[in-house]
Amino acid sequence: MVETRRSDAPVNPAEESGHLDPPPRMGFFTDTSVCIGCKACEVACKEWNLVPESGLDLLGMSYDNTGALTANSWRHVAFVEQPRRVGWQSSPPMAGTPSGPPISPATAEAAARVGTDQGTSPGLPPGPDPAPAGRMAEGTQFLGMPGTELPGREEGRDGRADLRWLMMSDVCKHCTHAACLDVCPTGSLFRTEFGTVVVQEDICNGCGYCIPACPYGVIDQRKGDGRAWKCTLCYDRIGAGRTPACAQACPTESIQYGELDELRDRARARVERLHADGVTEARLYGHDPDDGVGGDGAFFLLLDEPEVYGLPPDPVVTTRDLPRMWRRAGLAALTMTAAAVAAFVGRPR
Repeated sequence: MVETRRSDAPVNPAEESGHLDPPPRMGFFTDTSVCIGCKACEVACKEWNLVPESGLDLLGMSYDNTGALTANSWRHVAFVEQPRRVGWQSSPPMAGTPSGPPISPATAEAAARVGTDQGTSPGLPPGPDPAPAGRMAEGTQFLGMPGTELPGREEGRDGRADLRWLMMSDVCKHCTHAACLDVCPTGSLFRTEFGTVVVQEDICNGCGYCIPACPYGVIDQRKGDGRAWKCTLCYDRIGAGRTPACAQACPTESIQYGELDELRDRARARVERLHADGVTEARLYGHDPDDGVGGDGAFFLLLDEPEVYGLPPDPVVTTRDLPRMWRRAGLAALTMTAAAVAAFVGRPR
């Protein structure tokens, strides 16, 4: 059933869907600035919801082994590598480097001792010249490492030009205006009293209409099954007053669960704190109730443009123009009917 759209729509979309006196709208706030890419959320989601295994092979371009949200990956931890100056994320200079603190006499002595032992003990590579004291200042070749300089650092350059990791645990956005609800012919997709969007797999007929309707590409059909699957925001857990599995398992509280209004206030305060600390690229995504989907029930703090994370920069509910299209189609049909009637009525006998 298509959700009613009103210009003065309430903050809680559950009311629009017919829920009487619903509880506060619940949702997720994902702070990517503290995500460590541990994938605990992915594992917890699979364990609690009995989501099938989705492949353990790396994709060949990052530590990501799922790639996207799918019918078998309701949480997806993205790993984004960026070859750029990392600025506030740069590490302090290491001991023994030209810009770092001097090494201790004990460390220099140990380096010299190891250097003189090269080639004399099992497992040590041969070396014609013993390493003099202070060799650590040139590198850590005696450990078989390429050197003390951090990866990407170049001679004569100010600052560190290196890779930085951007990690984000992606999930269904539980949109305020959800196109998947609008196009579902069986009522398999429904709005809960908490304002979230859930798929009832026992009612889904596998038509797939919801898949192209989602502006985020979240919903997917399971191979060999045909039905649509996605995050339910652990409807069974929150209905019992419990925290969703992913948020419960997150060790850094990157995924935060709670009342949506409170999460938005918390997110704004977090962005202000990061800006004060010099992280000017921090921004919120999906928090604005005036955006193309009426705001998301699961929104994010990002450290770069949405496109970097594979998110659409300006998502719009794909069924937004359906009422106008149906009105125009109805008007066209009435016009054609009237013309046909006029043609037959006006024909001479």
